[in-house]
Parts: sequence; C-alpha cells; structure tokens
Amino acid sequence: MPVKMYDVSPRVFCAMQNLDITLLASYPEAEIRPVLPSLVRMSLLSPLDNTESSMESRKQILAVLIGIEVVNSIVSYLQVNYHELENELKKELQARQKSAFFEGQQHEYGLQSGIALGFERADVARKVRVVLSEIFNLQQQVSEQKPAAHSEMLDDGIYLEEVVDILCIALAELPSLLNILELTDALVHVPNGHRIICALVANFPDCYRDVVSHVIANCDEDGSDGKHRLMLLMGLSEMNPSQALANRSMCVDMLKVPSFMLKLTLKHPEDLIAFLTGLLLGNDQNLRSWFAVYIRSSQKRKGDALNLVRVELLQKVIQTTTNASELRDFNLQGAVLLRLYCALRGIGGLKFNDDEINALSQLVTSCPQATPSGVRFVTLALCMLIACPSLVSTIPLENKAVEWLQWLIREDAFFCKRSGTSTSLGEMLLLLAIHFHSNQISAISEMVCSTLAMKIPIRPNSTNRIKQLFTQDLFTEQVVALHAVRVPVTPNLNGTIPGYLPVHCIHQLLKSRTFLKHKVPIKSWIFKQICSSVRPVHPVMPALVEVFVNTLIIPNPTGKVNIDHMHRPFTEAEILHVFRTSKLTFFAEELPQMAERSSEELAQIEVTCPLTAQLLMIYYLMLYEDTRLMNLTALGGRKQKEYSNNFLGGLPLKYLLQKAHHYHHDYLSLFHPLLRLIISNYPHLSMVDDWLEEHNLGNQGSAAIIELVDSKRELRPEQLDRALAAIQTKPHLAIRVFKQLLQMPPERQAQYGQQLVQHLPVVFAKTVPRYIKDLYNEIWLRLNAVLPTTLWIMSLRAITNSSDSINRRTFANESLLEPMEVLSCPRYVFCSPYLLMILLRILKGSLAASKTYLNVHMQQKQVLDKNGLVQTDADREELKTTLIASQESAAVHILLEVLEYMASKASDRVSHLELREIQGIIGTYVHQAFISEPSLAKLVHFQTYPKSVIPMIVASVPSMHICIDFVHEFLNVTEMDKQIFTIELTSHLVLNYSIPKSLGVSKFCLNVIQTTLSLLTASAKCKFLRNVLPAMVRFVETFPILADDCVNILMTTGRSLHSQSSLGVTTMQMPLTESAKLCSYRDAQLHIIMIEDAFKALVTAVMQKSELY
Repeated sequence: MPVKMYDVSPRVFCAMQNLDITLLASYPEAEIRPVLPSLVRMSLLSPLDNTESSMESRKQILAVLIGIEVVNSIVSYLQVNYHELENELKKELQARQKSAFFEGQQHEYGLQSGIALGFERADVARKVRVVLSEIFNLQQQVSEQKPAAHSEMLDDGIYLEEVVDILCIALAELPSLLNILELTDALVHVPNGHRIICALVANFPDCYRDVVSHVIANCDEDGSDGKHRLMLLMGLSEMNPSQALANRSMCVDMLKVPSFMLKLTLKHPEDLIAFLTGLLLGNDQNLRSWFAVYIRSSQKRKGDALNLVRVELLQKVIQTTTNASELRDFNLQGAVLLRLYCALRGIGGLKFNDDEINALSQLVTSCPQATPSGVRFVTLALCMLIACPSLVSTIPLENKAVEWLQWLIREDAFFCKRSGTSTSLGEMLLLLAIHFHSNQISAISEMVCSTLAMKIPIRPNSTNRIKQLFTQDLFTEQVVALHAVRVPVTPNLNGTIPGYLPVHCIHQLLKSRTFLKHKVPIKSWIFKQICSSVRPVHPVMPALVEVFVNTLIIPNPTGKVNIDHMHRPFTEAEILHVFRTSKLTFFAEELPQMAERSSEELAQIEVTCPLTAQLLMIYYLMLYEDTRLMNLTALGGRKQKEYSNNFLGGLPLKYLLQKAHHYHHDYLSLFHPLLRLIISNYPHLSMVDDWLEEHNLGNQGSAAIIELVDSKRELRPEQLDRALAAIQTKPHLAIRVFKQLLQMPPERQAQYGQQLVQHLPVVFAKTVPRYIKDLYNEIWLRLNAVLPTTLWIMSLRAITNSSDSINRRTFANESLLEPMEVLSCPRYVFCSPYLLMILLRILKGSLAASKTYLNVHMQQKQVLDKNGLVQTDADREELKTTLIASQESAAVHILLEVLEYMASKASDRVSHLELREIQGIIGTYVHQAFISEPSLAKLVHFQTYPKSVIPMIVASVPSMHICIDFVHEFLNVTEMDKQIFTIELTSHLVLNYSIPKSLGVSKFCLNVIQTTLSLLTASAKCKFLRNVLPAMVRFVETFPILADDCVNILMTTGRSLHSQSSLGVTTMQMPLTESAKLCSYRDAQLHIIMIEDAFKALVTAVMQKSELY
C-alpha cells in the first residue's frame, strides 16, 4: 500500500523556524500538510499577547488553513478532554509497571475487530487513547530490548498522517507523559519512525538541535538500530540543510556516527580535503585514533560513506593532475592531497585500489615549477614513494618512479639555485641513499615522518623495492661519496635550521666509512663547516666531530681498508686559524713555523662565529686526544699525530668552557661532553677552588669596586708600567689602574697579563699597602679563570726571576711544571701570604696535571710481550702510585717546615699575625689534601715532622681527626723518636677531639709509656720521660679518669730512678765507677724534680678544676 504522508521539505521547515506565514501560504497544501497540527493549534489557542502584530499573524494562519479539509479533523483532536485522558494513561502506566506481561485490553476501547480496523471506526478520544497506548507499548518493547519492536498501526503508512497529528497535539497537551526525546528513542525502531520524528520536529522546530544531539549521542552504527538512526539523522539533516556543518561538528565532538559525518561532508565537497586533513593530522590524538579505527573497520564491511569519500577524493586527484598546467596553486593543492593520502594510508590503514594507485602515481611524478612550493611538493612526493610502497608495485609504475627520480637528480642544481630554502632536494636524496646503503630503515622512517609531519609506520620489508631503486639504479656508494664532498657547506649553520642538510649526509657517510672505502678526503669540508657554524650549535655538529675522530683513529671494523693514507687530522695551522681572533691565545714556548702555502689557503676561509668554531675545535682536540689514548692498543704501533701540551696549554680551554656554560641553551649538545673530557683529561683546569672562585667573581662583578672609574678610557701599557714602577711611592696610581682593570672583561685583561705578572714580587712586597695587594690578587684570580696554565708559568718565572733558576727548571710535561719544581722558590715567597696562596694554587694544578701525565705516560709507553700483546705490569703501576704519593707528601712536609721556620722567627706582634695567616693558608691546603686522599695523612705522619708544628697543624686542619684511627699502629714501631712523636700527636688530638675513641687511644698510649719505661735503661728512660711528660698532662687534662694511671706511672718511674741512683747500679745490675755513680745520681735527681713538676701540673690542671666537683 503506498504511503500517503509527505516528507517535510527544507523550505517548509525554514518557514516554520522563522514562523513566516506568508511563505507557508505560498506553498502547496500537500507540502505543508505535516506541519498543520502546530498551525491549527496556534490559530485556535488564545494568544498570550493581544498586540496588533500577533492578531495579524493569527489572521494569516487562519487564511492559510481555510479550505483545507483535514483541518477539521485536527480541530477535533484539540477538543478531547486531555485532563481525563491523562489520568487514564497514568493508571495504564502504573499497571504496566506492576505487570511485566501487561496487555492492553482492547475491549476497553471497543476495538474488538483489531487495532487498525478499530482505529478507523473509533471516535476521536479513543483514537488518541489508542495511539498513545501503542506508543507506551512500543516504549516497553524497546526498554525490554525485544529483538524486533513493532506496532500494527505504526508500521502501516496509511495512518501516519493521523498519528503525527495526534502525537503533535499530545506532546503539547500532555507534557508530563510525553517527551520528544523519549518518543524519538521509541519510534526510531519502527520502519516509518524516522518520518514521524521528522514531522514532529518540524512542528516543534525549537527542539531540532536537542533531537539531533540526542540521536548522535545514542547512535551505534554497529548496533541493531544503527541503520534506523542513520536514516533519521539523514532525514533531519535534509530537512534542515543549514545545520549540516553544525551536526558534523557534534559528531566530531562526541566521536560518534562517522558515516553520517562523512555524508554531511560530501554535501560540501569543497570542504572535504580540509576536513579530512584536520581529522587525521590535527592535534587531537583521540579524534585521530577514532577516525583511523573507523577507516579500518569500514574497509572490512565496505561502508558506503567511505567509498563515496574515496570516489570524491579520486576525482579531485584526477582533476588536479589533469589541470596541472592551468592551476596557479597546483603545488599547494598537490601537497595537501599527498599529505592526506599519506595520512589515510599510514594512520588510517587505507589500502589503495588500482584506480587510486594510478592516479596517485601520476600526481607524485608530476614535474612542478622551480619555486619554494614546488620544492615542498616534490619533497612530499619523494616521501610518499617511500611511505606508500604500492606506488611502485608494478614494473610500469616502477619505471615511471625511476624516470621521475632521474629528473630530480638532473634538476637539483636548478632547484637549489632558485628555491630560496635552506635545504635542497639533492641533500635529501643523498641522505636517503646513504641510509638505504647502510640499511638504516629506522632513520629513513624518522626522516619521512618528520618531513610529512606525521607518525606513520614504515616496515623494512615494504621498502625493498624503493631501496633497490636508490642503491642500484640511482645512487651507488661511490656516486654518493663523490657527490657529497662537492656539496657546499651550509652557511650560518645553527640549530634553528629545519630539514635535512649536507651535514646530515656527511655524518652518515662518515659513520658508514664510505669515504674511506672510496678514498674520498673529507677533512677540508668538515673544517669549512666548523668555520661556518653559528650559535645555537646544530645538534649534528658534535656528532659529526665525534665520527670524524673515530675514523681518524679507530681502525675499520671490517679490517679491509688501510686508513693510513686517508683522513688526516687538523693541523696546528688550521686550528690556529680558528683562534686567530682570540685575544686569550698565549703559548709558553714558541710554536714551529707553519707552512706558508697552507696559510694562504686558510686565509680564504672566513670564521663566521668565532665562539662556536672555537668550541667545536676544542671539542675535536679533547676528543681526539682521549680517543687516541684509549685506542693505543688498537693502533698496533701505527704512528698517530700528537698535539703538544705546549700547543694545547696555549688555547683558552677554560675560558671557552665558561662561555659554553654561560650560553648553556645555545651549546646544550656540546657543553656536557666537553666538560666531561676536560675533567677527565685536564683535571688542573677544572679544580673545585677555581669553579667556586669564578662563581664568586661573577656574582660580585664590579660591585666590589667602591670608586667608579671611567671604564671607557683606554688603558695604555705605559700607564700600567708607570703605576707598577711607582707602586711603593705613589700607590694611588696603582689603585686607579687596578680598578680600571677589574672593570674590563677577561679578554681585555689578558692583554696586560704579561706586564702584570712580571711585577708580581714587587706588588707583594711588605711595604706595599694591603689594599693594593687585594686588588692585584683579584686581578690574578680573574686571569687564572681564563688563562690558568700560561699564567702559572709566567708567575713562577716572575717569582724565580734569576736566569739560573729558569735554566735549571725542568718540564716533565712540556708546559706543565713538576710539583717539586713549583716549590723550589725563594724563602720570601713562603713568608708572603698572597704569594703563598698563588703558589699553592699552582701546586694543586701541577699535582693534578702530574697524575694525568703519569697515567698517559704509562699508556703510551706500554710493555709488550713476545707476541706483541700489552703486558699488565703491576710493578709499574705500583711505582706510579708511589711517585704520586711521594710528591704529595713532600709538598706537605715542605709546607710544614715553612710553619716551623715562621714560628721560630716570630718575635713581635706583626710576625705573629703573619704566622697566623700563613698557618691558616697552609692548614687549608693540608686539610683539602687529607680529605681528597686520606692515605696521605697516614703517610705524612708515619714519616713524622717537627714536633713544634703539631699544635698548629692540629688546630688549623679540621680533618686531623682521621689520625685517631691509625695512630695506635705507629706505637708498635720500635724507634723511640717515632713513639715520642706519636704520643705527642695523640695528646694534642685528644685535647681537640675528646670523643669515646680518643679515650681508648689515650689508655693505649699510657700503657705503651708504662711498658717502655720498664724496659729502657736509665739514660734512655730519662730521655723518653722528658718528652712524654707534657703529653701525659694533656691526656689527664682531657680525661681526668686517667689521672690514677698517670700518677701510678710517675710514682713507679720516680721510685725506680731513686733506687738506681741510690744503689749506684744500672738496670742490668752492673756496678758503676765513683764518677759514673755521681753523674747517675745527678741525672736521677733532675728527673725526679721533673716528675715532681709533672705532679704539680696534674694537680693544677686537673685536680683543682672546680668543674670536676
């Protein structure tokens, strides 16, 4: 039976939305039939306002309804007693809730002949009751999730118009029972439900958005009602096409109904590409994943929406390719299509059909104009060939791709010349060929993904065909190597330049040893690129330097290539060319003459950013030396270039490291490996004291200067000489000059370094004011922060200014001084606090450098066995350790002897103050030495030193407490002098550190004293007793509990001495002569008096202390 109900047209719905009665009156009666219920109700109900405009609108509605026959029946539905009907329906709903198997009793409505036939014969009220009961029955079926909800009356289309009329009026009259959203959920399950819902929405146009969002939120395309809901959504969209894009946005926001979303998009085909690109390449990961899952599942079930989209996209590709010459923005349109298809393939997993493959192959192999957009298009096309292997799946397609790639190779120079971009196609082709040769598919995948700006999977087995094209047909290894070395370096190379550059190609070729294999020199190219680098440093540059150093030193893993004839390291002339603008490059010894020819060639190379080039060159030098030493065994006796320490010491390593730290973000990839290399190989350049001093100087800046001096005025060398010459007679000149120097940056200060250091002894003379010494010391520390090694040598030469001492001075490591030579200075140097601080700073550096030098010496001078293998010589290692310990202990002993000398000469208050200052300086050095190497403390005290220094060293060295752990070992030595020294040392330690462990050591010392006194002869006993009595007093003073033991020792010793002197015999019971008896008696009496004095000291120091009681 044909359906008589008409669908709601878009123009009728638009007129209902705007309540444009004039337009509705102009439409045919059949077209406005679905919205008659709301029009009839509006015309009959009394309006809320009685304005003239509302009355006019009502007249217009009545004019529309006059002459329409069906209006009378709609009016009759409005005359039903809905209040009574509502009560009956509520009772029915309650009955349905009580009984799960409720069946509406048809005879109650007088419908004995069936619902459909009875509906026709029933009166108006019963018709309304029957329709609503059917709706409730349908809702119950849906809620119980019956497999196929149906209704005899709703399934038949002949009653649809009347049903719509009744439901429209019931929705308005019974709002407590009926809701349009609930009606939508129920009616969507019947065949004609979508048409009924559309008619209801047309009568209530204000609920359009609520209904659409409700249906989208509850729609599951794979569910049983998915098809019906899709039909409903399409009907609602066709009824109101102006809301198509808004409905599509709801689908995107809710991640629902992708088929409906695509069909809506197809209604606006000009927006299709942009919309799909936004879905797959936008920032919303959840949206991308949802749409990718839909594409994969829709391919399996062959969804019509996706197929329609594919057909539309294919037409756009064909149209773009066909009209390529006519389109002004072909490059842009083509690039967008390429990225979209790559996303569909890589992210959505779309499998191209034959038509799509042919069309895309035609698009990819297009030859655009040589413009920046053309370069972009060709770059994307090249990546798509790799990302979509199906584009070269057949021989014709492969031939077409090869021809296109050959065209790219021929046209590359033309593209580079006119593209205006920082990268070229040739570099990208070259880098791809390099990766294919080395089979680095992961690197190719990363390059393709970053170029396409999307993360797509590229499987190794899918790239075999394109790999074969690159490696065999287009770029052989030799072609790659020869082409790469002729590529110009990137000017102003820095980390902000995007894309793939020549440096990437060279890095990969060096890594794969291609240059070595085909004997292509590369040093000149790398040097030019280093000179052309600026900050922020490109992240590949440190890696390039590292790979270059490895190829210089580490043999080829395959062992097939002899690298003696290839890849020479940078010469000193090339390195100095980079440093030619640096004012901090000073060499202690003159360098050998450089070749003039090389100097002329270097003069043509310009260093763009000196700081970046110098840092990269320093990194090369540090890495080269480190790698060379680590691989001495692998070199197999092959001679390798060595850079002299004089040359390395003259370069401003420390200053450059500070600059890299200052511009940390610009040199992020360079600072940390450079710092590691300098700390491990040049520890004297990275001492803790220097770092702390530099930090303090950096924080103080020029704020430490009280009087501001005009820093713009240039300081002439003759002014500095005049101020230094008259420093004692006219100190104000020196103060002004020193302050001006302190305001200068380190680069300018270094110009006056040699002049300043030459006058070092004069500045620190006793008659010079201390304020001048403080200013000069600060200048020296600033210079030490940038020129440590060179400054040390100049300072020592200034201190030992006689030519004899300079000639006698030996250099173990060329420019690095022997530690003992550092201390072989005149005595006045040790008596000046400022000179001593400078000397000790140099000493620390020389000791640290000496350790490194000895390690390097052992590595370079290896002992080989008869088979040529390196022999591990434990004796050499032990000798090295002994030598280092000897140097450190000798330095400490010399400084302790300085303390003894100063103490012996301290006669007045000024000399005592100088002694206190020097004691603090030496104590700080010794403390740091003991902390860094605790075994040194044991060695120094085992060797002993003057006893008069013990109180000073214990008071000024906080780490002396570690001696408490091992002094008991020294008491086991049979030498009396060492025992006396140990007891003296222990007594002072105990006095300063009264801890439980000290009590045990004190008891042990007293036991040793008692045992030793019982075994010695009278003369030896007297000598021993004379030295240990003060120590015993200190033991008791610290621990009064030991007073009984000390008294017992004194009493026993006193009785023994008195008995021996009275009897005139020795401890060996040998009779003495009369003169010997007299001498023995006198000595015994003297020592008995000494013992009595010790008793008095014990009583005074201990027994009379009120704190004990």
